Amino acid sequence: MDGNNTAVTEFILLGLTDDPVLRVILFMVTLCMYLVTVFGNLTIIILIRVSSQLHNPMYLFLNNLAFSDLGFSFSVTPNMLVNFLVETNTISYLGWGIQLGSTVFFGTAEFFLLAVMAYDRFVAICSPLLYSTKMSTQVCVQLLIVTYIGGYINASSFTFSFFSLFFCGPNQVNHFFCDFSPLVELSCSDVSIPAVVPSFSSGSIIVGTVIVIAVSYVYILITILKMRSTEGHHKAFSTCTSHLTAVTLYFGTIFFIYVMPKSFYSTDQNKVVSVFYIVVIPMLNLLIYSLRNKEIKEALRGELGRKIFS
Repeated sequence: MDGNNTAVTEFILLGLTDDPVLRVILFMVTLCMYLVTVFGNLTIIILIRVSSQLHNPMYLFLNNLAFSDLGFSFSVTPNMLVNFLVETNTISYLGWGIQLGSTVFFGTAEFFLLAVMAYDRFVAICSPLLYSTKMSTQVCVQLLIVTYIGGYINASSFTFSFFSLFFCGPNQVNHFFCDFSPLVELSCSDVSIPAVVPSFSSGSIIVGTVIVIAVSYVYILITILKMRSTEGHHKAFSTCTSHLTAVTLYFGTIFFIYVMPKSFYSTDQNKVVSVFYIVVIPMLNLLIYSLRNKEIKEALRGELGRKIFS
């Protein structure tokens, strides 16, 4: 490295827009969605823990999905809100690495959780008599351990790759959060290995979880088509609709950002879609699973009733 080059110690996030009026509007909208996400997911977590009727594998995984959404949103949104209010939003080299690692960790955990939830629905619909055996507490705990280990491994591949990069030139990043791909273009060092390792790690996880979800739903569909009663059809479809909606939203946006060739979209479009999966989806997951779930609504009414009448 040339001795005249000075190592970059901080980065400047350019954010979503320079328009001061639009910044205020986006700040208010984002703050409202963030508060709904935090309050709603905390409510789901507490409700599942205190309500005995929600103590089964499906809600154990939903509890962890709410925790993952909470962590994912908390990793990015507070700094994003600050970005709307300040003229120049700087973040240190270490701070970038920490936010990058936490975002990837919770984002990856969500991939695994959606795959685990698909497997849970597969067992519940295709092998209902063996459900309590195949989805025992021990099995559920093992699946969750794999989920968070997978998140840790993928996050480590991103953070180690980031800290192996050297920056000596421009430090302005045209994004609103600490993503990895924009920094590869700014690095002064060889990026061949640091760019490939995270891509391979995250790509393998995406492909693996998509296969699990696809295979699970193929068997679910075959089982549903074999059912003779329309009531059985309706009940089976209703248990899968929320999960399929969440899978479509999350995997669809990730596919658009990280899988499609960059020639298909601009940087500004990338940022808009990133806002959707970082800010909007954690809130939508909450609404999808709570508003469409009869047991959660009944448990919430029951717990509120107990608190009021006690």
